[in-house]
Amino acid sequence: MEFPNQLWREVFIVLGSSSAGLIGLLFIAASLHVREIVNNPVFHARAFNNTCYLLIILVETLLVLIPQRTSFLGAGLVAVNCAGLWLPLRFIYICLKDREGFLRGGGSLFLAVTFSVSFLLGIAGGAALVAHLAWGIYLVAASCIILLVRVVLAAWSILEGVGQSESAPK
Repeated sequence: MEFPNQLWREVFIVLGSSSAGLIGLLFIAASLHVREIVNNPVFHARAFNNTCYLLIILVETLLVLIPQRTSFLGAGLVAVNCAGLWLPLRFIYICLKDREGFLRGGGSLFLAVTFSVSFLLGIAGGAALVAHLAWGIYLVAASCIILLVRVVLAAWSILEGVGQSESAPK
């Protein structure tokens, strides 16, 4: 893909580097509280999803940075975002299946909807790139940025919930 300028390359390098660094930090934080995360199905699902979201950002940035035809890039981005959309949809299913346990574990439908919208933006951006519409890269970048911000906020809420469960009397 021809980047309009060096700025796009830099944006996706920052996004990919940020997601790679956060993957490592997420593993460290999860390993410190592995018992609480494994014993709570909502914390477990959220930690797994956050790791997958960061991996998806990393894969998307690599796809963008690898020189290739715009149509191939778009198709790859559509595929990755379709696969990613499965995660928040599964999370919504868990909520509908066990609403009380979901809410007790700190689950939020708002998070699932935000992640779903982000993946839909990525799908739309990829489809635009398949059609050789350069503005699709804006949607892909917005999708990655939304995912990154939401993962950081979601990870913080997981750690908050784990901290509350650890301090609760047994």
